[in-house]
Amino acid sequence: MHITLERDEHFSARRLSLALFTVNVIGAITYLIRASPSWAMTQERGLHSTTGEPFVWAGSVLPIVVGFALLNLLWGAYICSNKRWRSGYFWLMAAALWLIAVCVDFAHH
Repeated sequence: MHITLERDEHFSARRLSLALFTVNVIGAITYLIRASPSWAMTQERGLHSTTGEPFVWAGSVLPIVVGFALLNLLWGAYICSNKRWRSGYFWLMAAALWLIAVCVDFAHH
């Protein structure tokens, strides 16, 4: 009975981590979509460069970044507090995913 309950808990934690990783994939794609309008050179679009462009970029992506940073911090705390180290692999993959998304975004600026 105890072994079955323990397996169910591991399966549940793994399903939660997979679901959170999937949400992070959607969030990273949303981040890139929201950041992409700032990738075009303003001169190419026929606009004059203004000092407010970074604020517009930050205003469009900041809620996404803050929301997912909070979600991932809570997720990491859950992994550490329950010692679900195998579920931590999904958390590390999510961190790598966000690093790649930020690098793609910054490479286009």
